Amino acid sequence: MLFIDCLYSELPSGFVYLDSIVPTVSIDLKYFGKDNFIGTKINGYNLNRCIISKDAALALKNVQNDLSHFNYGLKVFDAYRPQRSVDHFVKWARNNNQKMKSVHYPNVNKKNLFKEGYIASKSGHSRGSTVDLTIIDFETGLELDMGTCYDFFGEESWITFENINAIQKQNRLLLQSVMKKYGFKPLKAEWWHFTLHNEPFPNKYFNFKII
Repeated sequence: MLFIDCLYSELPSGFVYLDSIVPTVSIDLKYFGKDNFIGTKINGYNLNRCIISKDAALALKNVQNDLSHFNYGLKVFDAYRPQRSVDHFVKWARNNNQKMKSVHYPNVNKKNLFKEGYIASKSGHSRGSTVDLTIIDFETGLELDMGTCYDFFGEESWITFENINAIQKQNRLLLQSVMKKYGFKPLKAEWWHFTLHNEPFPNKYFNFKII
């Protein structure tokens, strides 16, 4: 396992800004603002600009092209995540701040977030080919209803969760299907989370800021 802390004026080789490959993608990096499970801007997120491996970006371009036939597109909540941001999560998990509990983890005891796998000291996002996203309607700009908000900690976010309505199930199935079609593998506990098969940096964890 290799940690790479970079001081780049340009992106490291193999990384791109997603909107340079997929100009029509919607970017809403939740950790750049306060609309997230901690309730504050996260260390390392200095710009609402999505960075991702070039391989993953090219795959997402195919996803976007496919969805456009339905007048749909992708909205990205997170992709490359600096290790310093993960460290921020870990520090938060050990303090008493629970101001976003009612929205993001109403049924989970904060002290169990590590044990239950919601928080970890290392994240696949730091390898650059994992992405959190949903689908939007291009006509309205609204997100399709997936049954929970992004970063909802609980079984309601599992891709196999059954106690949601037919439209929510259909929307989740569409997202899962189109992402798998173009080379992404899902995470069973998070309907929004996907990692590129054959990711280019499987053993490297990067720490350069999002600027």
